[in-house]
Amino acid sequence: MSDFYTNAYNPDVLSCLANLSNDEVFTPPDIVNKMLDILPQELFSNKNAKFLDPVCKSGVFLREIAKRLLTGIEDEIPNLKKRINHIFHKQLFGIAITEMTSLLSRRSVYCSKYPNGKYSISTFDNAEGNIRFKKIKHNWKDEKCIFCGASKSEYDRDEKLETHAYEFIHTIKPEEILNMKFDVIIGNPPYQLGDGGGGIGTSAKPIYQKFVQQAKKLNPRFLSMIIPARWFVGGKGLNEFRDEMLNDTRIRVLNDYFDAADVFPSVDISGGVCYFLWDRDNLGDCKIISTRNDKVSEMARPLLEYEKFIRFNEAVSIVKKVRSLNEICFADEVAARKPFGLPTNTKIQLEKFPESIKVFAYPNNGYINPDKITKNKDWVKKYKVCVANVYGERGSFPYLVLSKPFIAEPGTCSTETYIVLRICDDLETAKNISSYVQTRFFRFLTLLIKNTPNATQRVYSFVPIQDFSEAWTDEKLYKKYDITKDEIAFIESMIRPMEGKVT
Repeated sequence: MSDFYTNAYNPDVLSCLANLSNDEVFTPPDIVNKMLDILPQELFSNKNAKFLDPVCKSGVFLREIAKRLLTGIEDEIPNLKKRINHIFHKQLFGIAITEMTSLLSRRSVYCSKYPNGKYSISTFDNAEGNIRFKKIKHNWKDEKCIFCGASKSEYDRDEKLETHAYEFIHTIKPEEILNMKFDVIIGNPPYQLGDGGGGIGTSAKPIYQKFVQQAKKLNPRFLSMIIPARWFVGGKGLNEFRDEMLNDTRIRVLNDYFDAADVFPSVDISGGVCYFLWDRDNLGDCKIISTRNDKVSEMARPLLEYEKFIRFNEAVSIVKKVRSLNEICFADEVAARKPFGLPTNTKIQLEKFPESIKVFAYPNNGYINPDKITKNKDWVKKYKVCVANVYGERGSFPYLVLSKPFIAEPGTCSTETYIVLRICDDLETAKNISSYVQTRFFRFLTLLIKNTPNATQRVYSFVPIQDFSEAWTDEKLYKKYDITKDEIAFIESMIRPMEGKVT
């Protein structure tokens, strides 16, 4: 019985579940153990330490903690049966996110989905044990849930259906759910919910930040969660959370995976994933461990060394050199979305007609009446350097980061499919700007912020402006900013050349 976990999971069913694609992503056991490794290990030798997973799915976090406690507190409680009962009754607690995951979690932790039955390794007097599930309703106001922002049209469902109203975040007093203090809160929260706009992926509403914020209200000694890394630069629903996290000196470890497939092999999470250790009683710099392409880099530094988070440790010295010249930021003159006030669904004509002007659009360019232009009408007569507003790439490492820029001649405009990077009066200047955008150096500095397909204004915040009376190459830029051989090697390991002549 002493090695019942080892014998019961071979092959590990939880590893299999971790490879299934789902918005509520199952965590592989090896990642769980990496998260447990960054906790102070003396916790697992403390019979009074309490652990909570507020977002139980497979039960893998509680299961792996139990395995460590079984060894860690053996000296204090030598009798195996008493030790098992103590761990499962006094130390491990969970809140399941659905009824199905509550059964799965109990099966993983207690070896029985009913812990009051004869097959449970520790018998409780109820069918939940310490892994509870309570069906919660959304609280609707103006067609949205006031707690999670879910759309009433999508989640106001029949009683028999799962509503995804997660108990842990559907209350203003999470401490009243279990009425106890915890040493460790750890887990992998749901990442997003549909917001009624028909969007998925990057356009769906993120909710993982709400679980982190709610966990902090319980004031545990330690908090660790694995979440998408999009919060590094904010965005939809994440700006406040980003600012809160980057200014929180209690975050002492941040493990960042640039490619989410390194953690969740069959789940596509744009921007990668990360897990962190929040240490309530210890403030200081954060140990940032960056993993990309099987290469690991580690550095202790402030999360907010600059006004934006620098994701790659190797990039810190490069940004420092660029910033030392105090040049104007390229982003300051990049157009906002809808540079001419034209949405992507603007009706265009494929054939030219009297008084019409050419519009760059997707999937086809065409022509529109100039009266449709509601913004920046004076730009129509200028040269414009443009890139696609959305450009994503999967399995294309090293990255291009941006679509190839193109020059829109005078007498043209574009829908919001494209971003206007610069306007200018002559073709030669436009070509010089385009040459700069195509350099690896430019696109590398863009990559530091661009962790979603969107190439909007903010992603150019680390890029300095240049003298556009001349063309630019990487060699000229490396020399100007005194980029070392090692730094060049890093840039070129991340960014591939953009083929073709400047257009």
